[in-house]
Amino acid sequence: MVLYFPRRKLRIFLLAFILVVGFLGLIYSNILWKWDDGTENFIGNKHNNKEPVAPNEDAGPKGLHLPVLAISPLPTKSNHVNNDQPDKNSIVQIDEKASVYDPSSWPPANYDVHVFYYSWYGNPEHDQQWHHWNHRYLPHWDEKISRNYPTGRHTPPDDIGANFYPELGAYSSKDPQVIDRHMFEIRKARIGVIAVSWYPNKQADSEGTPPDRLIPLLLDAAAKYDIKLCFHIEPFDERTAYSLRDAIKYIIDKYGSHKAFYRRRRKGRDLPLFYMYDSYQVQVKEWKKLFSVLESMTVRNTEYDGIFIGLAVESNHLPQIYNAGFDGLYTYFASNSFVYGSRPSHWNSMSKYCKEREMLFIPSVGPGYIDTEVRPWNNINTKDRDNGRYYRTNFKKALISLPDIISITSSTSGTRELRLRLLCHMIEVVAKNILIMEVLVNSPCIWI
Repeated sequence: MVLYFPRRKLRIFLLAFILVVGFLGLIYSNILWKWDDGTENFIGNKHNNKEPVAPNEDAGPKGLHLPVLAISPLPTKSNHVNNDQPDKNSIVQIDEKASVYDPSSWPPANYDVHVFYYSWYGNPEHDQQWHHWNHRYLPHWDEKISRNYPTGRHTPPDDIGANFYPELGAYSSKDPQVIDRHMFEIRKARIGVIAVSWYPNKQADSEGTPPDRLIPLLLDAAAKYDIKLCFHIEPFDERTAYSLRDAIKYIIDKYGSHKAFYRRRRKGRDLPLFYMYDSYQVQVKEWKKLFSVLESMTVRNTEYDGIFIGLAVESNHLPQIYNAGFDGLYTYFASNSFVYGSRPSHWNSMSKYCKEREMLFIPSVGPGYIDTEVRPWNNINTKDRDNGRYYRTNFKKALISLPDIISITSSTSGTRELRLRLLCHMIEVVAKNILIMEVLVNSPCIWI
């Protein structure tokens, strides 16, 4: 027997069915991703109280100790060295208007959350001229496309090379008051580590000044707020195994004894951590000279050993990073459709790849992405903040991948050609972005 529906009734039936299914799916989605009352330890593990298991004691904590989000930190140890602050599993609210750091009443810093920090901004008051705020418009590689977009440079202070205007104005990165304010906001967000963009002494990117001159200021300011500093080594001129070893030696010799210099426990040693931007630009055989114990110039098992993190942009970079002898990888880019490594759908498999090889996995998240004031033709990679949903969703996906560290790519950022960085988010805004939901849910400064 064949049931017969008149065509009009069939269309109505199908439409009703689709609406019901969509409504049920929306309810399920909200339940799955609900940010609860601060008692949820891990997405999907709310009621069984089980912790994700790390493959070994050196690969990272059994789950991240989160910053001040509505999901409470996982109750685990930290591999951060000399972290003598108590572990707290409850959300501690901090007054948004607080102007003084009080370590006795603030929750502990989270040394498993790192934020990329850029100290290459300048203004006439402190630097005699503009740096980075007057960034030039970068041309598209296709000249025909470039003709449709603006050229030249921005003219600060009203016209800057960013889509969002910083709360502190077009500041100088060497202004002590600005640095202090940045560290205050970072610490208020419970971020424990800043990864500072770095070039060897006297070198800099094409729009800025040598950042090494500011490291002492940044270390002292970070120490004041119990923040640690590690180095994000840029692709400086003539970056080879020899120059990289010299750079590592210089950093450790000059800054390694400072209270704020970041070290992490790995394989029984307290080692500094280095992010290596665009690591794929250096051949594997060059990296091996540094990281293979069989090489005469190796840093392994010496006073210049460290935890070296390579950048995974494409899928073929994973075996390259492993074969080169890196200790882990990070993804950096915050536009989640830009490259292989920035897509959260790949993070579970990337994490598994790392854990099988005892490497650290460090996904990078951001509250959104837009850089059209520098790359006016790059709308395709713009990611709207969606009132915080974009950031929350990607942060949750990063957590699900069982990372060792989560990095945040949304600080004061660079804009060199062919490098898609999060230009638009000033560090003070980033810190407030992380103080979401439970702490500053009604604040006008959230998701600007």
